[in-house]
Amino acid sequence: QVQLQESGGGLVQAGGSMRLSCTTSGRTFNSYHMGWFRQAPGKEREFVAAVTSSGYSTFYADFAKGRFTISRASAEGTVFLQMSSLKPEDTAVYSCATTRNWIRQSPSDYNYWGQGTQVTVSS
Repeated sequence: QVQLQESGGGLVQAGGSMRLSCTTSGRTFNSYHMGWFRQAPGKEREFVAAVTSSGYSTFYADFAKGRFTISRASAEGTVFLQMSSLKPEDTAVYSCATTRNWIRQSPSDYNYWGQGTQVTVSS
């Protein structure tokens, strides 16, 4: 069993930056690839970025390329999502999740989820 907890969300102005963290419990953290997803009101959950269990490879949704950076600190059991040049359309609940498979963009391919953290970008 892996438990995930996101933090770092809040309110930011357009053009600003924010770093989200996802802390995990359980000894198997390093055996999972990790992903970030987001869900805006009235929309389906969408893939944002993923990082391999080793931390050496990453993959991004097109909207995230060049603006978002995913990384992990394996010793700390933590995954980060650094977001910059934020836009109002980035407003959503951001969640982290685990998967055994690479590269996966569908939420159904992820097994453990955090509860999410709200990110609001004002114009």
